[in-house]
Amino acid sequence: MKPLFSLVFLTFLPFAAQAEGPLAPQPATSVQWEALIYHQRPVVVFADSPEDPAFLRQMALLARDTGELAERDVVLITDTDPATPSELRQKLRPRGFSLVLLDKDLKPILRKPLPWDLREITRAIDKFPLRRQEMLERHPGR
Repeated sequence: MKPLFSLVFLTFLPFAAQAEGPLAPQPATSVQWEALIYHQRPVVVFADSPEDPAFLRQMALLARDTGELAERDVVLITDTDPATPSELRQKLRPRGFSLVLLDKDLKPILRKPLPWDLREITRAIDKFPLRRQEMLERHPGR
């Protein structure tokens, strides 16, 4: 059953990678760390290989985005090459697969060793201090 599961995700991964817009996954080597501070909220997906089943599952879950991540100013960053460590890999020091949620001040708030559903990610982001402040400023009556 596992080979079939992997085959299905490998089939749909190119479509997720070709996604247009702000939520298209960006490789960690092309991201300028300083440009993100207080502008975007990084969600970083690390893996030791682009064929890692957990990585493929996480990317498939994130490909279902209905605009909720864009509403939260999320930038999706991937790093699947531990042989040439990116600046993010050196700062966050993941081991194997890791999902790291950072706030806009670029401090890691949450690390997960397993893939997370979009709903879990957005609920976790809504609990971040800066996100709560944003929500109060946008909707002061709530």
